[in-house]
Amino acid sequence: MNFLKNFNPVLTISSPGRINIIGEHTDYNLGYVLPTAIEKKIVLQFQKNETEKTCRVYSKDFDKGFEFDLSKISISENAWENYVLGVLNEISKRTDKVRGFDCVLESNLPLGSGLSSSAALECGIAYGLNELFALSLSKLDIVTLSQIAEHTYVGTQCGIMDQYASVMSEAGHVILLDCRSLEHQLIPMELHPYKIIMLNTGVSHNLATSEYNVRKLECEEGIAQIQQKYPSVKSLRDVTEEMLETCRKELKTTVYRRCHFISKENQRVLDVAKALRNSNLERVGELLYEAHEGISKWYEVSCKESDFLVEHTKKNLLVLGARQTGGGFGGCTLNIVHVDAVASFVESASVAYKNEFGIELTYFEANPSRGTATL
Repeated sequence: MNFLKNFNPVLTISSPGRINIIGEHTDYNLGYVLPTAIEKKIVLQFQKNETEKTCRVYSKDFDKGFEFDLSKISISENAWENYVLGVLNEISKRTDKVRGFDCVLESNLPLGSGLSSSAALECGIAYGLNELFALSLSKLDIVTLSQIAEHTYVGTQCGIMDQYASVMSEAGHVILLDCRSLEHQLIPMELHPYKIIMLNTGVSHNLATSEYNVRKLECEEGIAQIQQKYPSVKSLRDVTEEMLETCRKELKTTVYRRCHFISKENQRVLDVAKALRNSNLERVGELLYEAHEGISKWYEVSCKESDFLVEHTKKNLLVLGARQTGGGFGGCTLNIVHVDAVASFVESASVAYKNEFGIELTYFEANPSRGTATL
């Protein structure tokens, strides 16, 4: 793009991906989650371009860019552009202070890996424009408008966890987030002598958007049925196991299984938070394995590659626990591995995975990091 020749950024924003220790698909059911930002991130550079309405965005990673008019924002046929356009559409509803700008972005977040590169991009754009044009948006404003942008322009009916973790995280902590009240507690993540090792299956979760929306609809169907017997219930967050069992005959088998998973997963989040506070890492590991069983068998958003990697860890006494993380159907598995065993663990998993699927396994260490910020 021509503007790159004279690009002199005045603002640089770091917008991280996230991992979720536990609590998958509970956010859009207004339950609990336990995420944190990580060191892998998107870096966005901004400059004003002295025009009223011309905006240009360029991705170094894909060597692609696009230009748009602030007064004519609409959904694009190019999927990645909608993460940007959706955010601008939401900002335009809140303020008229945005003027023409240029943005160049570069990422070390692997796409389709379940680390929420989408939320990182949305929040990075919103945070950067907030700084560049002094829009006076709060961090929570940035979180909520980015979530709405993904609903309206991308078409994924996501909960609020990804955007919240990307913006609100603090280094060395995980966030116990109540997705109904949007209140959170910071919990120190003290894992020594263990590390969080992410294994990237290399399988892109391209089913995630369509199946994600299906799961959300299944949960809503369950709520509608349960409300006939328990009118006070507003979401699966309110449903106890006893309630669910009394409604079991009225629920489709698939819908019952989805609701059962969410009920159990909500409790697992609280149990992991308690175990972390008590430095009971063995219990954390047990709950991760339980969560993966639920993800795979009850909510059915795993895949054979993730299942294989999680099962492989059970042969290693120096791995406390593992599970698929992210929306599902690929991406990464999260593993809690003793520091002395990391190298041998990765080598063993890589060999086994290559032999089984013919795919080269990649990995990285994840550390709880701060959220979106100015560099």
